[in-house]
Amino acid sequence: MRPQILLFGDSITEHSFRPGGWGAALADTFSRKADVLVRGYGGYNTRWALFLLHHIFSLDYIKPPAVATVFFGANDAAILGRQSEKQHVPAEEYKENLRKIVLHMKECSPTILIVLITPPPVDEEGRNEYARSLYGENARELPERTNETTGIYAKQCVELAKEMGLSFIDLWSKMQETEGWQKKFLSDGLHLTPDGNAVLHRELIRVLSKSWFSAEEMPYDFPHHSNIDGKNPEKAFQQQSS
Repeated sequence: MRPQILLFGDSITEHSFRPGGWGAALADTFSRKADVLVRGYGGYNTRWALFLLHHIFSLDYIKPPAVATVFFGANDAAILGRQSEKQHVPAEEYKENLRKIVLHMKECSPTILIVLITPPPVDEEGRNEYARSLYGENARELPERTNETTGIYAKQCVELAKEMGLSFIDLWSKMQETEGWQKKFLSDGLHLTPDGNAVLHRELIRVLSKSWFSAEEMPYDFPHHSNIDGKNPEKAFQQQSS
């Protein structure tokens, strides 16, 4: 049975198997080596994610995931008093919710490799342009998220990863290293373009390879076709099972 990589997060995870998505790219990287499972929930924050833990990460797992990504924060960082305020979670609570998620996963499997991912940066003008495309003159005047506020949540995520000795990807900082990141990496000021997905996929492969979960070093689940003798195919499969 192949090991599993479980992707847990909000809409950026839910959409990860769309064309050009980082989840689809991950599945391709680990083709015939590991199975990628998507558990993404659009609009969810870490407070709501806590209600899903016992359903997604059961304590009586026969074989728990070998790897899990935890990718929340874009919704937690919604600003009070604006359009998406029901998604808002205070930054300190966000950090503690992430801690609860991690501790539950480790209770399911002490050996699980957990990768925390910060929310991406926010292009505020891109969010406003997106709102105007939907609502025209009735669009909001103020962005419901700001890059500065989201950066506070990204910092909390990184701090928790360091405190708990976890692998992490500081996507908020990484994307802003590239000039023109606003339009290059974000489709609507928040969600990822194919280029943005490629950044996350590349960073995730880097983190996994530095740990014990390198696709290059993992065997295929069954013999490669080049190792199968057309006249005596069973030999390759006998070697596989021995």
